[in-house]
Amino acid sequence: MRILTTALLAFAIALFQLPVPAAEPGRTTLTNPDIKYTVPAKHYAVLKRGDVEAIVVDNEAVNDEVLKDHKAGYSGVAVLTHTKRRENLFVPNYAGLNYEHIHDGTTCERDILFEPRKAPMQLRVVGEHAVELHQPPTPNWGLESSLRYELLSDGAIEMTIECIPRRKAFKNGYVALFWASYIHQPESLDIHFRGGQEGRKETTWVRGVTPAHGVLSNHRATDDNRELKHDSDFPLTLVYNDSKHRYHEPWYFGVSHGMAYAQVFRTRDRVRLTQSPSGGGRGNPAWDFQCFFENYEVDRAYQLVMRAVYVPFESPEQVAKAVKLHLQALNPRE
Repeated sequence: MRILTTALLAFAIALFQLPVPAAEPGRTTLTNPDIKYTVPAKHYAVLKRGDVEAIVVDNEAVNDEVLKDHKAGYSGVAVLTHTKRRENLFVPNYAGLNYEHIHDGTTCERDILFEPRKAPMQLRVVGEHAVELHQPPTPNWGLESSLRYELLSDGAIEMTIECIPRRKAFKNGYVALFWASYIHQPESLDIHFRGGQEGRKETTWVRGVTPAHGVLSNHRATDDNRELKHDSDFPLTLVYNDSKHRYHEPWYFGVSHGMAYAQVFRTRDRVRLTQSPSGGGRGNPAWDFQCFFENYEVDRAYQLVMRAVYVPFESPEQVAKAVKLHLQALNPRE
């Protein structure tokens, strides 16, 4: 009996030492080996569904008849068009939903902070309307990831990231990730969301304005009072420079040439909405977001899911109606 008890105790200890999976693992090839995929010869894939066409690219340079003069380092959605607007929403040569930064709040060299641009990626086609960008453990941070871009039946893009820290490299105890969408010459550089002044409960339409790169750039959720440790001279000025507003609903939009580009999130992912008036060059704002996986564990899988909705613009209320089903799908219990 004593031998049996000892064996059970050893088994229990071993069990609790196993890596803890993500809350909903299995959405990407990183955590679900049953997902089949092919690796195309080119560094991009064209997805078409509904009124939307999206070209998803890895971080290699591309220049051919389909994707012209795309710069190395900009992965994600290189081109996003709609039957109502054939021109690309995003800055030519750059991308939207671009995997931009991995960091931990410590001051590092630029190439380390922009490691997603530099480390090799593999484009994986997982279906007619879905592809992934798999990045093996990166040289500095040791973060392995798969980004899945899926075009849904109404033309919305669902982006899922699953990532696994493969070593203890994040000094402040959290994994910080950042995505950028570089918008090409919109009439207004500003963004719009449902929220209010910090400390006030009333919900209204907020026009997010940032006078310069890294000034009033970051909008937290109403209940996001996390103070994440970081160096005072941390060079990514967008990340920790907060505005005086809070968002009450987890989504926002901007308008460009008669089209609304909305980004919709899960409340539980506690993203921070981030903007720059010139991230993609003069007159080309960056409409961004970031997330933080706190108290991370090595070999544990972490996940974020969001959607991007691209529709003709009529009014803020019309955009809210267009994103309602996506907001509900991402937050079914609210």
